[in-house]
Amino acid sequence: MKELENDVGFQQAVRTSHGRRPPMTAKIPGTAIGARPLATSFGARVPVASSMGRPMTGAVQDGAARPMTAVRAAGYTSSMTRGSTFDPLGQSRGPAAPLEAKNEDTPEEKIKILEKKVNELIEESCMAQSTGALQLALEKAKEAGRKERTLVRHREKSGNGDHINLDLTYSVLLNLANQYANNEMFPEALNSYQVIVRNKMFSNAGRLKVNMANIYVRQKSYPKAIKFYRMALDQISNAHKEMRIKIMQNIGVVFVRMGQYSDAITSFEHIMSESPNVKTGFNLILCYYAIGDRERMKKAFQKLISVPLGVDDEDKYIPSSDESDSELVIEAIKNDKLHQMERDLKVLAEKYIMTAAKLIAPAIETSFATGFDWCVDMVKSSQYVELANDLEINKAISYLRQKDFNQAVETLKTFEKKDSRVKSAAATNLSFLYFLEKDYEQADRYADLAMTADRYNPAALINKGNTVFIKQDHEKAAEFYKEALRNDSSCTEALYNLGLTYKRLNRLEEALDCFLKLHAILRNSAQVMYQLTTLYELLEDPQQAIEWLIQVLSVTHTDPRALAKLGELYDGEGDKSQALQYYYESFRYFPSNMDVIEWLGAYYIETHFCEKAIQYFERATLIQPAQVKWQLMVASCYRRSGNYQKALETYKDIHRRFPENVECLRFLVRLCTDMGLKDVQEYATKLKKAEKMKEIREQRVKAGREGSARSRREGREGSAEADVKADAGHGNTKGERLSAKMRSLPGSNEPYEANSPKEIDASYVDPLGPQTERPKTGAKKRVEGDDFADEELGDDLLPE
Repeated sequence: MKELENDVGFQQAVRTSHGRRPPMTAKIPGTAIGARPLATSFGARVPVASSMGRPMTGAVQDGAARPMTAVRAAGYTSSMTRGSTFDPLGQSRGPAAPLEAKNEDTPEEKIKILEKKVNELIEESCMAQSTGALQLALEKAKEAGRKERTLVRHREKSGNGDHINLDLTYSVLLNLANQYANNEMFPEALNSYQVIVRNKMFSNAGRLKVNMANIYVRQKSYPKAIKFYRMALDQISNAHKEMRIKIMQNIGVVFVRMGQYSDAITSFEHIMSESPNVKTGFNLILCYYAIGDRERMKKAFQKLISVPLGVDDEDKYIPSSDESDSELVIEAIKNDKLHQMERDLKVLAEKYIMTAAKLIAPAIETSFATGFDWCVDMVKSSQYVELANDLEINKAISYLRQKDFNQAVETLKTFEKKDSRVKSAAATNLSFLYFLEKDYEQADRYADLAMTADRYNPAALINKGNTVFIKQDHEKAAEFYKEALRNDSSCTEALYNLGLTYKRLNRLEEALDCFLKLHAILRNSAQVMYQLTTLYELLEDPQQAIEWLIQVLSVTHTDPRALAKLGELYDGEGDKSQALQYYYESFRYFPSNMDVIEWLGAYYIETHFCEKAIQYFERATLIQPAQVKWQLMVASCYRRSGNYQKALETYKDIHRRFPENVECLRFLVRLCTDMGLKDVQEYATKLKKAEKMKEIREQRVKAGREGSARSRREGREGSAEADVKADAGHGNTKGERLSAKMRSLPGSNEPYEANSPKEIDASYVDPLGPQTERPKTGAKKRVEGDDFADEELGDDLLPE
């Protein structure tokens, strides 16, 4: 203690703190002098006196409540002596009272519920439209309109008529008008738009006149459409430049439909001066072409190829360094939506330029070639340099369409020293041209050249397969078609030709698989379905053949050959009534098919309706007047039906035209005998003479055949051994090949492949040589690799 008294620092601190203390208030009850209780962990309360006599904060008198402090808010209280417990969460007070339920009967709540329901109906209507359920979308839009009118009435009843939700009303009316237009209920749609446009409370409602003009265009009311487009244009400020350009473009298109090309040109020229785009530039060229203005066509083409696309250079998609992060970024943006949009825009521009060049080339110069050369020169000096080669190939295709094969070949041959892509496309087309001209050696040569330039060109592989197919090497042809399919799985020509090849190899199940796959791609191709019909017929499944042939007729309703084939299948199944129906339909569409005429005539004779058979045999007589059998059938029908006089006259007429016909004379003798006519002896004498002459002719023919056979036998016996070997190796094969060729050829006007042996009609000229099924060619009208629509130069697969 003495040390503390002598410590200057301690004493100074004591004096300083002591001087700041408040005066002692020990007289107040509950202070430190009054022995404040202290709760301990043992539950005992021991009075502790303050050493300095400091009063207790928050002391209360007579049990009064302590005022709220920060400590009190935390749940602590000093009044533990009064029996209170520590309950910071207030659990001792019991559960909280339940929330009061909303009173939905109040006008405000009803209005809120109705507004929510209207918004939900508008959303449901829009969703239904997006999924193609147009009728459902219209029903939802109508229901939203009814709910919105109920909402307005509730507001008026509650005295809130001045607080109508105009945005909700606008949304309901606009959605209803759109759904009417989508369902082609144009008067109702126009009325709904009029309600919006005439209401001055709706801001910017004048723009909806564009929608009204679009409806008038769909109704082909072009003057009204132009009127509303111009009204909308007047109500749109110059700040909305893009919308004004689109409306003016619509005006120009409507003028084109009306044939007012000068007015359309005015609109398009204004757009090209303000905001040029490729679509408007192309439309402007069409208008100049329509009025025949050569110079302005050239200027418009130059404007078209100079339109900026706003597409950045493709170099940004090439990594500039070896950094992995840079490569990852470039890989991510290579196929993003922005790059796809840029590619689509570029493809569209190239399509317009190519089409415009092909259109104006014959018109801007004295000759087609000069005009095309001018277009090529212009393109070479523009941003579309790579299109120049494509235009040159299109020039060759144009020559081909004009049947100027020499110029087409010369043009394509100029590409033999170009880069591989262009060279492959040119060689592919050359191979196709030579294949059409049946110069199979040249076709094979250029197919090889195309494959060397681009081994992954499916069209080149198809042409190579075709040249091998012609050489009867079907196994090798199948390999080329398979390789073309591996390079391009969507190549329908390769799949079709592969099916035909398997069919030639008698691998019918594999051919069936190819054509079933092809049918999944080309759902409405009559050729594919007919091939399936023939395959099922070869597989001896006539029911499946009938079903596929019915599908063929669902696509080509009036094909007489398909109808006759279906009648033949039903006849083979024993269903004569169905066979009669389809044979009769075939006769109705093509009344010159002798097979159909013969079947119908035989059917009516078999069913004892000889009078009906007469009309068919008379038609056969008109088609083949030199064939006596049809006239004999007519006379026979008269005789079977009991009209002996008409039968006698017909036989006499036949005898006058064919006096040596034995059968006609026999029937004349029989009829005259039955009818008791005097001419019987005359016809009997003629019959004996005709039979004798016939017997003499048959003996001469028989003797001639025996003599020729004897001379051939003697010649073979006296020939050298080498001749014997040569004859043994080739003597019979030629005849077999010739008969196979005759059997494989279809009849005249055969729309699809013939599958049954038929006689060759004298008027038939086979454009494809001895092949009934010719593989499709793979030549394209474009350079391989671009995104234009593929279009075959020709399809000579089946005879027409």
